[in-house]
Amino acid sequence: MSDPAAPTPPPPPVTPPPVPVEAGHSSTGLSSNVAAALACVPLIGGIVFYILEKRDPFVRFYAIQSIILGAAWVLFLIFYSVAFAILTPIPAIGFVFGMFLWMVRLVAGLIFLVLWIIATIKAFTNVRWEIPYVGPIARKQFPNAAA
Repeated sequence: MSDPAAPTPPPPPVTPPPVPVEAGHSSTGLSSNVAAALACVPLIGGIVFYILEKRDPFVRFYAIQSIILGAAWVLFLIFYSVAFAILTPIPAIGFVFGMFLWMVRLVAGLIFLVLWIIATIKAFTNVRWEIPYVGPIARKQFPNAAA
């Protein structure tokens, strides 16, 4: 029998198990689909999540697409504004050019809006979707993000 007066050794320290990085969580603390959907906000959301997100290729891919789509929209608006400023003051036909340019801007705006909405929905549902013409450019700029 053991001596009841003998001191008992202290229990070994309990160390918590390491917390694994869950699949589907970005380094921003958001789930991957929410971060990718927020990254779809053209230009600004893309830049923010491209800077903040360092390890989730899904989020980074949508961020790159957002940057490219937003930059394309800004370039379109610049060209539109220049063309509008040059062509509309022309006497007799300036009104026709103005109406044509307004229609082009309306259609282009709707296309950009639809692409943004589809990309956001696809990102939120964890589907990797390449925006036509933009997706392949994003994949070339950051090939690891297309994983």
